[in-house]
Amino acid sequence: MRTKNLAAPVLETVLLFALAVPGAFAQTTSTPTAQELTAITARGTLLNEYDQAAWHASDAVQTANPKTVEGQHYIAKKENGKWNVVFGKLTSDRNLFEIHYEAIQQTKPQEFSVSEEFAQRADAGFYLFAARAIEVAQHDFQGVNRPYNMAVLPAPQDQLYVYIYPGQTKPRIYPFGGDVRYLVSSDGTKILEKRQMHKGVIEPRPLDKGKKLAAGFHTHVLSDLPEDTDVFHVLTQDPRVPEMVGTAHFMYKVLTDGSITIEKTRK
Repeated sequence: MRTKNLAAPVLETVLLFALAVPGAFAQTTSTPTAQELTAITARGTLLNEYDQAAWHASDAVQTANPKTVEGQHYIAKKENGKWNVVFGKLTSDRNLFEIHYEAIQQTKPQEFSVSEEFAQRADAGFYLFAARAIEVAQHDFQGVNRPYNMAVLPAPQDQLYVYIYPGQTKPRIYPFGGDVRYLVSSDGTKILEKRQMHKGVIEPRPLDKGKKLAAGFHTHVLSDLPEDTDVFHVLTQDPRVPEMVGTAHFMYKVLTDGSITIEKTRK
């Protein structure tokens, strides 16, 4: 099952560009364009929405019938502006995804209506491919001994992005780092690209009561760009705090709405 994540709702952001530029995030020393930074914001925003949907849907399913989805995959999909989250597992031949529960987002983003699939229901489309992609990424991923969350988002050319990132386990402590983004084939069976976004997991200590943090800060050694999970890290906090991201050639600021600015260029 999924690690609970205490976070605030996010603002809607245009997401189309993020799904249409397959090579926009390669390592580079040239100044990134506004479109590149907007695309990172879009993917990080969508990742946060996925995370929120998975959290609230998991809570709704467990409330309806505790422990019935243990060991199953949860997969979220956004349709017509709302999130559907299904819970189930692959068949033994990996040709179908059996759906046991479905949680549908209601008018309030935090509310989900849960239905149990008493009759056998199997998917041979997105949920099947996503479940395969999750398992192939899990098989490759090497993390530390701690809970991780996973998300599957659409990628260019009908391919899939699979994110593996540390799950929150304590209130007011928002871990980040040690995360990977996989690009997986459209049928979910093959890893096409592996992007290590950050190295070790960091769990910042909460501030003492009465103190406020103006902005967080961390450095990047793996690329010269902010990562999708930098945006996610800002959006998932309550209250939100901007994050400064230092790379070899740039100093970026991720604002509380997820947008990214270049604060300084280094020679």
